[in-house]
Amino acid sequence: MNVIETTLNDVYIIEPKVFGDNRGWFMESWSKRDLAAAGIHCDFVQDNQSFSAQKGTLRGLHYQLNPKCQSKIIRCTKGTILDVAVDIRQGSPMYKKWIAVELSAENKKQLYIPRGFAHGFVTLTDDVEVQYKADNYYAPDCDGNIRYDDPDIGVDWGNGDFILSEKDQKAPYLKDRTNLNFVYGENK
Repeated sequence: MNVIETTLNDVYIIEPKVFGDNRGWFMESWSKRDLAAAGIHCDFVQDNQSFSAQKGTLRGLHYQLNPKCQSKIIRCTKGTILDVAVDIRQGSPMYKKWIAVELSAENKKQLYIPRGFAHGFVTLTDDVEVQYKADNYYAPDCDGNIRYDDPDIGVDWGNGDFILSEKDQKAPYLKDRTNLNFVYGENK
């Protein structure tokens, strides 16, 4: 498993080793040992899966507040997405910076996003399935979101008429989120 640094501190691309022959292929999609060797220490407790029927479905930007914040490993097991992580940790040298990585069933790449980041993705194909591991359970009382098109962040989602949930359509801008409790260096 290759763990690749990105331009965003503490966010990594994970490339599993894929072994194939005339029958198909095999890969380890997650290895606690390999991630620990790369400095990523998480005790994942929940797996989640989503399905999006149409290209242009945008989910995000989502996060969970402390004490229930989450690290995640995201992978796309059907179709293709543009996966986005935004640093929202107070005091971070990368505050409000973002990274986007194309994840697909074909390339098998994954994205590790630590605690203190907002996360979202847009589907680039129809019939998309996304799976991710989380190191904390979902907690509705700690759930939060930020507008996907916040001009202070400036994520480039590409062109299109995006399909959004009502919750994401009504999400506030980052500057209006006064309850953020992520501090750089404290949430690993």
